[in-house]
Amino acid sequence: MNKKSSRKYLSSTLAAGAALVLALSGCGSSSSSSSGSSKAFVLGGLFPETGSLAYLGPAETSAWKLAAKDINAAGGVLGTKIQTVSADISDADHADQNTAGAQSVLSKNPSVILGPASSSVVLNTYKSVAEAKVPMISMGATSPTLSGISPYFFRTVPPDSVQGAVMGNLIAQNGVQNLAIAVFNDTYGTNLRDAVVKSATAAGVKIVYGEKDTFDPSETNFSSLVTSIKATKPDAVLVIAFDQTKQLLKEMSSQGVDTKTKLYMVDGNTADYSKDFEAGMLKGAQGTIPGAHPSDAFQKQLKSVTPKLADFTYSAETYDGAILAALAAEKGGKTDGTTIKDNLAAVSGADGGTTCTSYKACLSLLKDKKAIHYKGQSGIGPFNKSNDPSSASIGIYQFDGDNKPVFNHAEEGDVPEA
Repeated sequence: MNKKSSRKYLSSTLAAGAALVLALSGCGSSSSSSSGSSKAFVLGGLFPETGSLAYLGPAETSAWKLAAKDINAAGGVLGTKIQTVSADISDADHADQNTAGAQSVLSKNPSVILGPASSSVVLNTYKSVAEAKVPMISMGATSPTLSGISPYFFRTVPPDSVQGAVMGNLIAQNGVQNLAIAVFNDTYGTNLRDAVVKSATAAGVKIVYGEKDTFDPSETNFSSLVTSIKATKPDAVLVIAFDQTKQLLKEMSSQGVDTKTKLYMVDGNTADYSKDFEAGMLKGAQGTIPGAHPSDAFQKQLKSVTPKLADFTYSAETYDGAILAALAAEKGGKTDGTTIKDNLAAVSGADGGTTCTSYKACLSLLKDKKAIHYKGQSGIGPFNKSNDPSSASIGIYQFDGDNKPVFNHAEEGDVPEA
């Protein structure tokens, strides 16, 4: 090869190399970088679109979309509009779907993942998410065993120690002396049951059934279970389950067990049953749902995303998780998961700071180099050292004549450190 052809070859090689660099840099929005600041903020979501918790999906996805819209309207994160990616996570009875959904979202290099709402599904997925160094912020996983389980796991809903205490006290205050509990054998179910038992028995209530008994989550025939409960002659029955509740309540009603003023439910099944039971079947029954009851204004905003939305459970918690993650990226100056994890507590107010109630207002304060305390739709307190909210509300609901839960009032509770 002579000098002329050598120079020609070198020029061609350099040109090709430059073209390759430019081509790769053009893919910056979908590839990660060592600094974490060159890629757009990607808001991931794992929602129950199928399975026993599918009724929660519309509220969560609506809030997730609304948060993304509000963040982008305020200028995005670090001056760039955010991207979104989500997948159906189903429920704990579909472990393969849990894994597939998580891997699908992780393959898109998310900055953070909102969800899952189920404690059992969190247990099936959080390790792979944490290993990828992506924060997971659950809006509904309430099992106490999740407190401090990973530096990358956070939640905007209080653990069941708070809901259990409120439910136990509510049952006692209503004059119940003998309580039966129908609970499914699930991490969420048994942990919440134990919290209720502790609170109720301390208040003088006797547990006549269910302190140790459980039923399989896949059960469809509740005849023998209801017969056993009825035999203990309880003053009231507490049902802790998901979609299994429909068949269970039908069996209770057919056997003459009171499904009205002597029935209690929790966040997993305090839902709209207007299309499932005859009118009045649940009138007077009560339920608890952790978190703030969405304001009328917030409900209106959610309906602008999903006009027919009727159940708003965990919508506020989903929305706030997304806003907090975006603010954490802004504070840290990067969009990678580790930066967000390291700054979530600070933007939630753990270090004090000026209170702000919207992404736009908080962003303005951060740009002025001020410490912030985001106080959002859920009203939770700053994250504690276990990555739980330090305080939260538990909503008390009562079913009306159409078998729909109607918000009554909320009780505030502090969350103990794990």
